[in-house]
Amino acid sequence: MQPLSRARLASQRRWFIWGGFALLLLVAPLVFSSSLSITVLSQIGIAIIACLSYNMLLGQGGMLSFGHAVYSGFGSFLAIHALNLVSAGKLFMPVSLVPLLGGLAGLLIAALLGFVSTKKAGTTFAMITLGVGELAYSLALMVPEFFGGEGGISGNRVVGKPFLGISFGPPRQVYYLIAAYTLICVAAMYAFTLTPLGRMLNAVRDNSERVEFLGYDSRRIRYLTFMAAGFFAGIAGGLAALNFEVVTAEVVSASRSGAYLLFTFVGGTTYFFGPIIGAVLMVLAVVLFSGLTKAWLLYLGLIFMLMVLFAPGGIASLIMMNARVASSGRLRELLPRYLALAFATCALLGGTSVLIEMIYHTQLDGMGEELRFLQMSWDTRNPWHWFAGLATACVGAALFEWARRSAARQWASIQEAMERGTTTPGARE
Repeated sequence: MQPLSRARLASQRRWFIWGGFALLLLVAPLVFSSSLSITVLSQIGIAIIACLSYNMLLGQGGMLSFGHAVYSGFGSFLAIHALNLVSAGKLFMPVSLVPLLGGLAGLLIAALLGFVSTKKAGTTFAMITLGVGELAYSLALMVPEFFGGEGGISGNRVVGKPFLGISFGPPRQVYYLIAAYTLICVAAMYAFTLTPLGRMLNAVRDNSERVEFLGYDSRRIRYLTFMAAGFFAGIAGGLAALNFEVVTAEVVSASRSGAYLLFTFVGGTTYFFGPIIGAVLMVLAVVLFSGLTKAWLLYLGLIFMLMVLFAPGGIASLIMMNARVASSGRLRELLPRYLALAFATCALLGGTSVLIEMIYHTQLDGMGEELRFLQMSWDTRNPWHWFAGLATACVGAALFEWARRSAARQWASIQEAMERGTTTPGARE
């Protein structure tokens, strides 16, 4: 009876999570109803599919790819061409199914290129994907007949008469189409992790030689996964083509592939929901943060370095580790350390950002000597302002290291107590 109760509880928990996710997608544009918010929400849905498809390679299969944008990019180009054919009356299909053609393009390109690249693993595989990505970007500029050259290809998603009032002209209608694809694709990729292929992929990631000894072909497992990831990436590209109605060579560039890698890692590759967090951060960084400062790429690089050094498991790993501590009733012991760590981090980032912004300000022509940053005025000619930024950064760095070591000692103590099975009286109750 007890195993049955646990199974029922797990089933109810899954229904609660997926129901909450669907409800969140449904009500998000009602809460954030401005045109900018709906545009950001649409891009987040596309990014979720793209980052989760990339994590099928990196997190689940241990395949570090530097060219994942090739498959989402080719999906975008085929989708925009299909959209133009539909507009011209040469192709008869609903606009809502155009992203599936993008998925088919991603699948075919992944089948072609993956046949070669998945023959190798590790560093060799990564270098092959890097070369493939550069080749695709060069090809996009050399064949303007298909890729449109530097200007790209534009289209119009409003085709024919509206069906039940749906024309996909208003951004809200496009968002709900993207939300539907996001829900279906996320559920499909999660189901993939539970299949025998998904389980064997994890085994290949951990120990491919042992998988070979068991009689499985690790190269075939990587190849099938590579094609599946290409299919979902192509769907993301097709949705992006519908959303923006223009596709340029940038969609297959190394910077796009690097963004998938960076934010999937920051979100966390060891948990399924990690890339979802990374996708949200990616869109917020590109759409919102890039408008606040010209040095936003430098900040992203610094954040990535900090994550690699102090949280290699990503944000999802931090959440799950602390959730385990919270379930034992001992999270409150860490709260003072976390507050000190947050204060030190703010001081470190604040002082560092002041120095970065002042340096950037001095390099820009016609900007004057005054800089408005963090609700304060900074004079690049005043050495005391430079000293204030440097001193804040140094004090923040010292406080950060002290708080980090204090939190690490307390964390180790709590983990040791949890391993011995001791909990607080409140937790036992």
